[in-house]
Amino acid sequence: MTLPPAETQLPAQVFLPAEEQLALLERGTVDLHVRNELLGLLRQGRPLKVKAGFDPTRPDLHLGHTVLMNKMRQFQELGHEVIFVVGDFTAQIGDPSGRSATRKVPTRAEIEHGAKTYAEQAFKILDPARTRVVYNSGWLGRMGFDDVIRLAGRYTLARMLERDDFKKRWTEHVGISLHELLYPLAQAQDSVELDCDIELGGTDQLFNLLVGRDIMRELGMRPQCVMTTPILEGTSARVEGGKLVGDKMSKSLDNYVGVAEAPAMQLGKLMSISDDLMWRYYELLSTRSVTEIKQLRADCAAGTASPKAAKMGLAREIVARYHGEAEAEAAAEGWERQFSRREVPTELAEVTLDAAEGEGGVPLPRALVGAGLCKSTSDARRLIQAGAVDVDGERATSIDAKLSAGARYVVKAGKRSWAAITVR
Repeated sequence: MTLPPAETQLPAQVFLPAEEQLALLERGTVDLHVRNELLGLLRQGRPLKVKAGFDPTRPDLHLGHTVLMNKMRQFQELGHEVIFVVGDFTAQIGDPSGRSATRKVPTRAEIEHGAKTYAEQAFKILDPARTRVVYNSGWLGRMGFDDVIRLAGRYTLARMLERDDFKKRWTEHVGISLHELLYPLAQAQDSVELDCDIELGGTDQLFNLLVGRDIMRELGMRPQCVMTTPILEGTSARVEGGKLVGDKMSKSLDNYVGVAEAPAMQLGKLMSISDDLMWRYYELLSTRSVTEIKQLRADCAAGTASPKAAKMGLAREIVARYHGEAEAEAAAEGWERQFSRREVPTELAEVTLDAAEGEGGVPLPRALVGAGLCKSTSDARRLIQAGAVDVDGERATSIDAKLSAGARYVVKAGKRSWAAITVR
């Protein structure tokens, strides 16, 4: 895929009134520092430079990443320029945000692979004509040790240790490597080099973003405005005691929906989330208006609309965004066929299993154990032989059956145990 040139000629733009732009941009925003400064920038009637950085530590984007990218797209639709910073240099340091221990540093090959796929997948959301893709190794890689010393001299250790994750590790006597203290400064240098008007990030990035503001002020520049977006919970999150609880979406926790995943897999995972979590996903992922979502939720609560149909509407919207309307319709029809055969729960435990090399799939007894449906492979074989195991609505008859790689299966063991098993 050919990326757009480093400098992009923006088309002529007629801007909405600044107050209307700000009202749109504030939707789904957690932190908005210096609101009046941002309003003043919007009143200038020029394309603002809006920066967001992504360290390519993993090769694939998931819906959690797209919350921030949707905000970037919103800026683009309002006529502003987005600068997509691929952190191929900062990835070698490792962002300490939210970390309880020092992050493992990826290899250069992993960084380069992640950088390529990040940029390609980002254009499923962002408008290439209004996106400038830059790699921060372009300036950070040229800095000498004396440059780093001067940069570090503009910030104090006391202020650095005010950040929550550093403070917690310090009080608990958990190691903090010196290079981790340089990460916020390196990110700040990105903003200095790009002379940003605004920097975006998740709520866990707030400290880093504010360091950028401080360093710009130290250098006599106009400090960037700072805006953060929420962290999206993973597919296993649930409401407990009236509060949504669960880990953030993460590939390592296997509670994610990948941007590049197959349509049927995306739709199946989204249909498996709880009804309560669905409204959080509507809020952060859907392009529907706040008014529409509020009305749909009220209709579901009143019984005049179906939560299942609402969830399908959300799932189809997201699949269509990344794969097109035809693929979304086919995935929805396939899901309906799969779930209309039996009384299958719409909220299933999602399990991902890895097929051994050369195996071509996962043996069904091992899959049942891996999904927590049976305690042992011998129990699994007995259930299969008794005709008590169904795969995608069909009775499993052989203990030698395999679940092939690259697909998602709805599996029932016994009378009430269900799971959705993805084999990769």
